[in-house]
This record gives sequence, structure tokens and C-alpha cells, in this order.
Amino acid sequence: MAKHPYVLQAQRYVKGVVSGKVMACQWVVAACVRHLQDLERSKKKDFPYKFVKPTAERVCEFLELMPHIKGPKARNGELIELEDWQCFILVVVFGWVHKKTGFRRFRRVYIEVPRGNAKSTLSSGVALYMLTADDEAGPEVYSAATTRDQAKIVFGDARSMVKKRRDMVRHYGLDNQVRYLLCGANDGIFRPLSRDGETQDGLNIHFGCLDELHAHKTREVYEVVETGAGKRDQSLIWAITTAGFNRSGICYEIRSYVMQILRKALAEWDDNPYTLKGDVADDEQQFGIIYTLDDDDDWTDERVWQKANPNWGVSVMPDYVAGLAHKAMQMASAQNGFKTKHLNLWVNADQAWMDMRAWERGADYDLSVEDFSGESVILSLDLASKVDLAVRLKLFQRQVSGETHYYVFASFYLPERQISESGNAQYEGWVADRWIQATEGDVIDFGLIEADIQSDAEAFDLTSVPYDPWQATQLAQRMAEKDVPMVEYRQTVQNFSEAMKDLEALVLSGRLHHDGNPVLAWCISNVVCHTDAKDNIYPRKERPENKIDGAVALIMALGSTLREDDSELVYNGM
Repeated sequence: MAKHPYVLQAQRYVKGVVSGKVMACQWVVAACVRHLQDLERSKKKDFPYKFVKPTAERVCEFLELMPHIKGPKARNGELIELEDWQCFILVVVFGWVHKKTGFRRFRRVYIEVPRGNAKSTLSSGVALYMLTADDEAGPEVYSAATTRDQAKIVFGDARSMVKKRRDMVRHYGLDNQVRYLLCGANDGIFRPLSRDGETQDGLNIHFGCLDELHAHKTREVYEVVETGAGKRDQSLIWAITTAGFNRSGICYEIRSYVMQILRKALAEWDDNPYTLKGDVADDEQQFGIIYTLDDDDDWTDERVWQKANPNWGVSVMPDYVAGLAHKAMQMASAQNGFKTKHLNLWVNADQAWMDMRAWERGADYDLSVEDFSGESVILSLDLASKVDLAVRLKLFQRQVSGETHYYVFASFYLPERQISESGNAQYEGWVADRWIQATEGDVIDFGLIEADIQSDAEAFDLTSVPYDPWQATQLAQRMAEKDVPMVEYRQTVQNFSEAMKDLEALVLSGRLHHDGNPVLAWCISNVVCHTDAKDNIYPRKERPENKIDGAVALIMALGSTLREDDSELVYNGM
């Protein structure tokens, strides 16, 4: 067996990445080049650091004694086997030390890698190493996040590892409790730390793991860890994350800084093939590596997905990623989630929502609402008084070849003054073609809408009339007194997210039909899809003049239908 097998693994990875045999983006190449440059610099007296192979080996040996805790390998009782890329990160972070003091060189680590690449497993193992085997007296180890649940992920995985290694418990005198993990051998403690938890004052941090840093909306937790780590000679801040949306947050700030450091390594590399744009920075205590695509890569090209996923074929299965990619190519609302979670691409939270070509395919100009006389209908209301469109929308269901199809008819209202002063040249044409009903004066005549609702109640079987209480409370009270089944439907993320996703799936699968209403199509086309950290989506408009009221009414109607029908919508267009 080789004397330093993990260092050899890391060297193999570096050689493969730099030569191009291992697919990697420019930031991974830069991290490898930087290590090679540092090895050359370490031969000079004025460079204060040296690479110590036995020190680099120790953390890897420790991690490969840890058990898998999830999946088939956990059932079989297998121990962790480090991949080359993991060895590279570990030996670089732990192998570089100061020539005079022997203290660890890197004090801050930033690792950006997509979901499924065993981030938590790696972090949990490192946290246990720092608690038990880093030769530190009284180490304080924290898994830090903005919420308790997120903070408990790495901590919980570490506890599960310890439960499977009783010999480790005996050797280090570990006390494995729900809220903390004590190490009797060195008086150490490991516990989760969150912004919404107990006080964060007085911390003396040896190791702080910040999992999913992109989810941190403020700098608060990071700065607590950074400040608390300043009292130790070999403290280590370990930030590991997928990409996200918030470019004004602490995660993107650190990412940008790491890119400047890596850009400097590329700028000093004689064989650099990349076009470099942006500032450079020099920081000997910051390690960083970013697994993503290059700027000129096509995210739909399966040949480049491996660049972003170093555990390709190990814990990241190509067929699974291909399925998610195909869905993202078909559904615009799924693209941001796929790009961030599986390709590590930072994107804007807002993007165009609906595939309008698919929407247009759902148009049936022969459809007439009179053909649905007497049938059950959801009648949704999105009301406005002055500037926005008021909408009264009917949604019918019919069974076609064993599947539920949906049929949409929308009526719009707008005050005459808004039509003339809005600057929207299409309003007058839509009024002339009776797609919009103009009401006299400055505000919409709610009495006219109430009369139309009563007409609908006589012509159809109104199962429910969802409305947003913001503008419609008094109207709802009057209608309820006339036995119209009014149902309050607040415009929240919880009420809109699944309904939006299901509406998109219905359109793409050809199960939603409409009469070609151009105002409704305009509203649908104006919707941008906002995605939050939990992959919830919500409709927004980019500019005030881009009305989305018809889309909102349709989402409300479908959401109300799904409330009544527990059957799961399946997208059959994949």
C-alpha cells in the first residue's frame, strides 16, 4: 500500500482536472492550479506555509472510519470511501500548515456543490474529526444555520454516525444526546446553533459548519461564527452550500470573493485557456472550490452536467438528473430549481412562467360557455377598483378518455377612465371585441359584477366562488346572503405554489382548454415565476402595467378545485 494514499488520490484528481481528463469548470481547475502553484511557492523561504502529507492523511483516515447512515450502503453497514475530489478538498484544507507554528493555514473554507453530492456526509465527518481528533483542548463545534431544522441536519448526521460506532464512543468518551454531543477525552462539545435558538454570545468556536449558506438571508449567523472563531489558533469556518437566488446575501458575497482568489491563480497560470474578467484577490487563509458549469456551457447539454457534479455516477445518478432536466426543459417553472440544485447555477428568483406556445395550443375558438349550461363550475374572483383588471373566471371540468380536462372562460372589467389613460393601446380594441367590459367613471362598478355572478348562479351549478378578501369582503357578504357559495381564498404562497405548478402541467399535457381570450393570454404571458428557497413559486409581474389578474383568478380557481379533489395531478408530457 502506498505510504500516503489519500494524498496520492488528491494528486490524481489534480492531474486529471488540470489535464482535462476529469471534466471540471474553470473554478475547479483554478482550485487545483492554485494548489500546484502553492507547492512550488512552498520551496521558497519567503512563503510561510508548507504541505505536510501525514497531517493531510489523518483527517481522511478518520472519515473512512465513519459509517454510511443513509441508503443501501448504510443498510449493508459499509464505511465511507472518499472520492478523489473529496480527498483533494480534505488534504488541501488540512495539509497546509504554517512553517513556524505548525498551525493550520486555511481558516475559512467555501465549498459550493449541487444537491446529491454528499455534502452533509462530508461535513458531518469533518465536524466529528474536529470534535475528537484535532488535538484541540475543549473544542467547541457548531453546525450553524438560520433555523433550528437546518442546523440539525449536519449535527443529526454526526449523531447517527456515532451511534453506529460504539468503539468510537468508548475511545473518545462520547455522550450522544439529542441537543449536544460531548467528548470526554478533551472536554469538547458539538451542538447545533441557529439564529432562532438560544443566545449566541460568548462562543469560543473551534469548528463552525455553515450548511446551505445560500439560505442565509442576513449576515447575522455567519458573523457570529466568524467572530467566535477568532479566539482559537486553528479554528475553521466550513461553509458548504448549493447555489441560490439571493445575490445580495452573505453567500454570494463570499462566493464572489472566492472567485477573485481563484481568478488570481488562473491569471498566473501559463497554460490558462480561460478568458478572465473581474477583479483578483490574494488571501492565504481562504480555501474555495465551486462546482458548476462554465459560462459558455449549454445547461441542456447532458455532456456538461458532470462538471457540476463531482459524485457523478456515485451518489448522483445520470438517469435521475436526465429526468429532472427533461422536466425543466418542458416546464419553465422547474428550470430555476434544476439549475440551482443540480447544476449549481445562480439564477434570478424571477423568470418567465408559462410556455406560451403550449398555452396557445390549448385554444379552442369554437368553445362557448353556453355549451356548459347547468354544469358544475368554480367561479373565481380577482377584484380591483381602479387600475387593475377585475376578473370573473369560470373553470369547468369534464372527463375525456378517463382523464380530467379543464375549460376556462374569463370576463374582465375596467373603468372607462383607466382605458383612456392607461396608455395600453389594446384596451380599446378588447373593449370593442367584448373581451373587456368597460364600466362608467373612475372605478369599476361592483354592482355590475354582482349581477353577473347572480346570472352565473342561475345558468350553472356554482360549487364555490373563491375570492381574495382584499377587495371583495363587502361583495362576498352580499352574495353570501343570496346563497352564493363564497369561499375566502387568500393570495399566499401556500395557496398558490402547488396550483401554479399543476396549472403549468395541465397546459403542457393538453388538458386545459380556453376560448382564445386575448386578455387572459396577455395576463398569463405577463406572469414571472418567483421561486423561494423551498422551491415554492408565486406569480409576480415585472412592471405595474403588465397585468396578471386573469392568471391570478385562474390559479385561484384551480387551487379551489384541488382543495375539493384529492386526486393527484400527473404531468404526462415527459
